[in-house]
Amino acid sequence: MNLKYGIWNVSAPKIDNVNALSAGGYAPLAAMVLSARGIGSPAQAAGYLGSNAPLEDPFAMTDMDKAVNRVGLALAKGETIAVFGDYDVDGITATCLLTDFLRRMGGKVVSYIPGRLEEGYGLNPIAISYLRDQGVSLIVTVDCGITAVAEAKLCRDLGMDLVITDHHVCKAELPQAVAVVDPHRPGDGYPHQNLSGVGVAFKLASAIWGSQETALEAYADFVCLGTVADVMLLQGENRTFVSHGLDALAHTSRPGLAALMKEAGCDPAALSATSIGFVLAPRINAAGRMGKIQVAVDLFLSTDPVQAEKLAKELCQMNTQRQAIEQEIYRQAISMLPTDQTPKAIVLAEESWHQGVVGIVASRIAEEFCCPTVLICLDGEHGKASSRSYGGFNLFASLTELAPLLESYGGHELAAGFTIPRENIPKFRQELCRLAEHYYRDGTPQTTLQVDCAVEPELLTIPNIDALQVLEPCGNGCPKPVLMLTGLTLEHIQSVGNGRHLRLRLSRDRFVLNAIYFSVQQEGDSFREGDLVDVAFTPQVNEFRGNRSVQLNVVDVRPACPVECCQELCDYRAMRSGRLTAEGAERLLPDRKIQGAVWRYIAAEPSLKDTPCCLCRKIVRKYGVPVSLGQMLTCLDMFADVGLLALERQNKYILVRPLPVTQKADLTKSETMQLLLRVKEK
Repeated sequence: MNLKYGIWNVSAPKIDNVNALSAGGYAPLAAMVLSARGIGSPAQAAGYLGSNAPLEDPFAMTDMDKAVNRVGLALAKGETIAVFGDYDVDGITATCLLTDFLRRMGGKVVSYIPGRLEEGYGLNPIAISYLRDQGVSLIVTVDCGITAVAEAKLCRDLGMDLVITDHHVCKAELPQAVAVVDPHRPGDGYPHQNLSGVGVAFKLASAIWGSQETALEAYADFVCLGTVADVMLLQGENRTFVSHGLDALAHTSRPGLAALMKEAGCDPAALSATSIGFVLAPRINAAGRMGKIQVAVDLFLSTDPVQAEKLAKELCQMNTQRQAIEQEIYRQAISMLPTDQTPKAIVLAEESWHQGVVGIVASRIAEEFCCPTVLICLDGEHGKASSRSYGGFNLFASLTELAPLLESYGGHELAAGFTIPRENIPKFRQELCRLAEHYYRDGTPQTTLQVDCAVEPELLTIPNIDALQVLEPCGNGCPKPVLMLTGLTLEHIQSVGNGRHLRLRLSRDRFVLNAIYFSVQQEGDSFREGDLVDVAFTPQVNEFRGNRSVQLNVVDVRPACPVECCQELCDYRAMRSGRLTAEGAERLLPDRKIQGAVWRYIAAEPSLKDTPCCLCRKIVRKYGVPVSLGQMLTCLDMFADVGLLALERQNKYILVRPLPVTQKADLTKSETMQLLLRVKEK
């Protein structure tokens, strides 16, 4: 059970703001969280949490008038229209929304989503030619198309018109289409760039319909699903979409959505943005990942409850298969990583990997190793890749710079895909590592957890936790609250869920709290029953057999860290960056007792790999010496200076290996020791 996050950024509520919010009717926990997020008054809170923000004029988007006119002409003339989408939740919901709407308008419409495994992302010549043979004269893209320059030309050459609606980042050259609707277009007049693909499709439908309110009543459920699944910013009209969509899903008349929620075990009345993101979205995505996208489309457009139930079961079975494949790819990928160096970027390739699943694994590895990760599925002399970012590294910009090595690419800052000749993979790996090293030139970023505020256990009551529902819908821009309790005794640790999760019992004074820590296993003796810990968590009310109780949904656990320890850790970072003060140097200087405790622990093992916090905790536990985290790190630097050990930092871990010595080392000759003494004397 090692630390997930290297740094906890803990905000502090302002008392005056908390009082003002409390006077405005907000419960104590909600008032504290809002204040910690910079909200100072009930009026500000209403603006931040409001779920009825006005919907922006769709015609503010460049080319929306052209798109409306061309689609309107196709409807009037009875042309065959193809809605061309993407194979993720955003693309599927956008495809179904526009297909259903145009049919409602009397249109002759076919939907087309390319096979993820056979065709890949976006418009392609095979699909365009197929649609032309089916009599399609107008293609309308949703959630794709903004980079389809060559494909737009092919449409023109075949006598087909193309309307593009998308929400991805544009390249320098835009496709030559009848209309290109994308809020990311340079100079676009739309006030928000954070619409999802289904959000842009909704705007087109509402512009044709002439009423956004009517369109929202009809399609809020689809827009909600795509907006949440694509992790769009839940502010402004996106918040309106999701709030109205959750209400629509709670009373859905669509047999497919009702069947999916039932099969997934979701109570429609208790549905949240979180349950969409973690329960429904993976199941919908499974259709595209497993190469059976039509199952999801048929499910969403179905009007037959019996057929819908069958399709929902099939979708959930596919998700189970996807999970098994994902786990095997993860195991293989981890085994391919070098053990003797810290990666700046990870690029792995394999013949047998499933193209539809590697993106999930890439995301998992990027988080675990704190660096951008690319997984490539090889097929002959070519490879198809999925990549995920980490720490703000811009994948799309990097792929643009490395485009000469690629056959094609697309995506955005955080996630992207590309195709590449097999022979170019070594060069691509080298160049991506170079870009990442430059980006992380000050060191690999620490994983950072944003904690809203520290609380006292007496505030964790069922009414206070229930009142946090005022923050819903939670997601990007309005995350679920993360609170912190300090100085808890870890009374009991129990492995549950076939070893995949941990159940904890924690106490402080007269308070005893139950907690669940998902997707974490006990590792060695990093934490033991009886340890003092700080816990970051999201509070929840657990309901079981009619009983309601407080439960902590743990985000991270760290050894209890007193204020002075935090100060000395700040001192250590200041020393590493050349900003250490005399007072800081004095706090960091370890005495001989501390030096001895650290060395005895290190020297007893041939090598150690641990997070600094957990290693420090083990030393204190074993020898009973009050060693702060900053002092321990200083000791390690001193020992490395004089050749007693080899020290390497790997993301959130440190690797320590004692070296053979032939004579007694003189720590006074350590550069770190000399630096501390010089600064102290100043």
